[in-house]
Amino acid sequence: MVSRKHKKDVLHEKLQVLRSITNSHAKNDSSIIQDASKYIEELKQKVEILNHEIASGPSSSYQNSWPVVTVEAVEKGIQVIMYSERSCPGLLVFVLKVFEELSLNVLEARVSCTGSFHLEALGVESEQNGESIDAHIVKQTILHAIQNWRENNDNQD
Repeated sequence: MVSRKHKKDVLHEKLQVLRSITNSHAKNDSSIIQDASKYIEELKQKVEILNHEIASGPSSSYQNSWPVVTVEAVEKGIQVIMYSERSCPGLLVFVLKVFEELSLNVLEARVSCTGSFHLEALGVESEQNGESIDAHIVKQTILHAIQNWRENNDNQD
């Protein structure tokens, strides 16, 4: 018969493996599982992007690709995930202006601009702004900012 301590140790070991696979820095079990869930969503989004690229064939234009934007309301606030297969110099500034315009404070963020563009940000509503912000409005405002960024880049070329 397997002891309760042995089961607990095995579970802890498996969570630590999950933590290392997902590059989580969380200390407690529930946070490790939440990070793993976010990691799985990121992987799903990457698969969706790759499937779209495959479906559009070799004629798909690397230059004309738009960042994929996912915005959802979560318990802590508004989560924004953006991904583009190419580097997007200056796009981060446009996105952060959206956060400022909508009175969202960035609670946590991860950004990678090396070779591709990947942003994960959690915005919380400013306490001065008494209204609740809809995730759809945030997404539309970010898409508009991407369009402005793109027009700005096109004018510089």
